[in-house]
Amino acid sequence: MSGWQQHLIIAPIVIPLVAGALLLFFDERQRVVKAMISVVSSLALAAVAINLFRLANGGDFEGVYLLGNWPAPFGIVLVVDRLSALMLVLASILAIPALVFALARWHAAGAHFHSLFQFLLMGLNGAFLTGDLFNLFVFFEVMLAASYGLLMHGSGPMRVKAGLHYIAVNLAAALCFLIGVSAIYGSAGTLNMADLAVRIGEIEGERRMLLEAGAAILGVVFLIKAGMWPLNFWLPGAYSAAVAPVAGIFAIMSKVGIYVILRLSLLVFGQGDSAGLGLNVLLYGGMATIAFGTIGVLASQALGRLASYSVLVSSGTLLAVLGLSNGEVTAGALFYMVSSTLTIGAFFMLIELVERGQDAGASVLAVTMEAYGDADEEEQEVEIGVTMPGTIAVLGTCFAACGILLSGLPPLSGFVAKFAMLTGMIGTEAVADQPIPASVWWIVALLILSGLAALISMTRAGIRTFWASMEGTVPRVLVMEMAPVMLLIALTLMLTIKAGPAMHYMEETVRNLQQPGTYIDAVINARRAGVAEASGPDGGGGI
Repeated sequence: MSGWQQHLIIAPIVIPLVAGALLLFFDERQRVVKAMISVVSSLALAAVAINLFRLANGGDFEGVYLLGNWPAPFGIVLVVDRLSALMLVLASILAIPALVFALARWHAAGAHFHSLFQFLLMGLNGAFLTGDLFNLFVFFEVMLAASYGLLMHGSGPMRVKAGLHYIAVNLAAALCFLIGVSAIYGSAGTLNMADLAVRIGEIEGERRMLLEAGAAILGVVFLIKAGMWPLNFWLPGAYSAAVAPVAGIFAIMSKVGIYVILRLSLLVFGQGDSAGLGLNVLLYGGMATIAFGTIGVLASQALGRLASYSVLVSSGTLLAVLGLSNGEVTAGALFYMVSSTLTIGAFFMLIELVERGQDAGASVLAVTMEAYGDADEEEQEVEIGVTMPGTIAVLGTCFAACGILLSGLPPLSGFVAKFAMLTGMIGTEAVADQPIPASVWWIVALLILSGLAALISMTRAGIRTFWASMEGTVPRVLVMEMAPVMLLIALTLMLTIKAGPAMHYMEETVRNLQQPGTYIDAVINARRAGVAEASGPDGGGGI
């Protein structure tokens, strides 16, 4: 790695940190300036993430950044590999449409929206990049602290109530996080993930029991964040109460727990006496989460609740697949994670636009009465936005696309993702002439039923919204509100078209995760700045 590429690794943390701190110095009345700074920061973050993704995709790339020039495991280490680069790109790409959508209205509904948004991105990116458990806790708390303010942004009793529940649950999770980290450090003497993977084979007896107990407590924390049943009762209320752009960016927050579980299960607990620790919990807990989410999707009458339960179906699918510990299926799950995150983010933002036409008393609703022949109504009307030609047609098309993606129907990326997972589950065993386990058949059945439930619920909601009598209401939407939704749906279409290269990247990602030696060597042997390296022509702290 060259010098500038080396410093790109810390940029996803520094950029939102500096932008968020800078925004605090501007008064809330300077909304245009704050919006410009926030947008520029998000665009720069996306550019850096894409560059790191390109570097990670170029080969067996493991970028390591030693903060303070302290060697691992004594110093803070940031690591970029295929998985973390994928998550960085997903977070940054989702952030831009959510931010643009917020600029139409919601960024002015409360104080410090842009600073909280940037600090949330900082926490997300830090969690994806960090190479040790303590700094994972630090970035986890930064992310959660920002999410507390964002969840209650816009005020209202429902948001305050959901926010208090959300804060209480996550404070308890933070306490468990500290207990789990303390137990692991007390038994292993390190919190660096790579060093922990090396030392775990040397830990025996009571120390191993303490280590596994600490890992189990950490697992509970990440499963709370991922939304596994029965630890997920807070999620539907919180996500459905948040304002649309906040709910859109929250779509990736549940994936932080998935990311950490995948990272630790293959890096630290992939081999040795503790190999496979907790896989059965992931398998059966994931299946229970799919079933719970499916029931919630069918029972939901409000679109916000439907989207929230779709998050649970997505998380349950990923957890159950990780519990199978099958590389081919895991690659399909990563593809599914990207597709479902983009879809649910778009759906949360679309819901607000769709529901404007159903709430005639909302302050943000402007109605085109002329379209229904009501010429006697007042001609002077406060216009919040410019009516888009064919507004209902555009909203209906986007709604149908979200329904197809959530249901896993062809030809969009939701179908490709589920097909990849099902092929990996059934095809691998069939080729090997081995009986397919009953748990696999249960997952297959749940995946199909969850898709059917999503199709039924989205069809029912679509009929009620677009075909039932609207009593002469057509929602006015701004272009900057519709464009983010269309962009995210367009990205899922691009993901469908580029499914071959995308799946190849996911397969290489899983292959690298299953061979953690490269990651461990890159971290442990990372060259310090100004220190000569005996081997390796370019150094730079990466391989």
